[in-house]
Amino acid sequence: MATVIGFLSSGLALVVLLLVLASSAVRIVQEYERGVVFRLGRIIGVRGPGIHVIIPLLDRMQKVGMRVVTLDVPSQEVITKDNVTVKVDAVAWFRVQDAVKAIVAVEDYQRATALVSKTSLRSVLGQFDLDELLVRRDEINTRLREIIDGETEPWGIKVTLVELSDLELPDSLKRAMARQAEAEREKRAKIIHAEGEFAASEQLRKAAAVIGAEPAAMQLRYLQTLTEIAVEKNSTILFPVPLEFMRAFMNMMEKPKDDK
Repeated sequence: MATVIGFLSSGLALVVLLLVLASSAVRIVQEYERGVVFRLGRIIGVRGPGIHVIIPLLDRMQKVGMRVVTLDVPSQEVITKDNVTVKVDAVAWFRVQDAVKAIVAVEDYQRATALVSKTSLRSVLGQFDLDELLVRRDEINTRLREIIDGETEPWGIKVTLVELSDLELPDSLKRAMARQAEAEREKRAKIIHAEGEFAASEQLRKAAAVIGAEPAAMQLRYLQTLTEIAVEKNSTILFPVPLEFMRAFMNMMEKPKDDK
């Protein structure tokens, strides 16, 4: 009886061992992953999506994600070319292009990429003036991407995009820029007003030339002015009448007598 029990126990232990070995020999790789297989420390290949069987105790599979990773670059204090201290945040997007290099060439490719992005952000932005940082965003983003991608290429990492997400200016500089913008708006307003005055003076000059050439036009203008004032205000108005107007009026009165 003891022999039977011992035999059953040994058989059960063997079955459990076989199940453990079978489970450790089967690996499932997702569609967005690649499995780098090591055999006794040497790379023997890269496995794609699906079910794969490896040799237990001899083989080891390390999975690498191939999806795009979003990296938030921490806020950095940067001194610009014109000696202005600003705080800058950035976001980088990268993905693993070569799974073997990402495992063998660098210990932690995500941390290494984050550090390269951080140092590159300082060095690149230090080459621009503050006004250029505010205006030439696209050019700065492109240069950052090229520099970071060049540093991470030996690790099998492809940087697809880098964007400056925030640019924080000192409070004193914000106030100075606000005063500058206000002064610029006042300058434009004065220029527009001056241009309007100039255009109005040109029209008045032309009108004066026309009225001066035709004395009757001056008389009509006086009458029109009297009419406008009488409509707007019901009061007694002393209006100076030119002698030329009076002479023309007297001539008009004398013409019917001459006709008779």
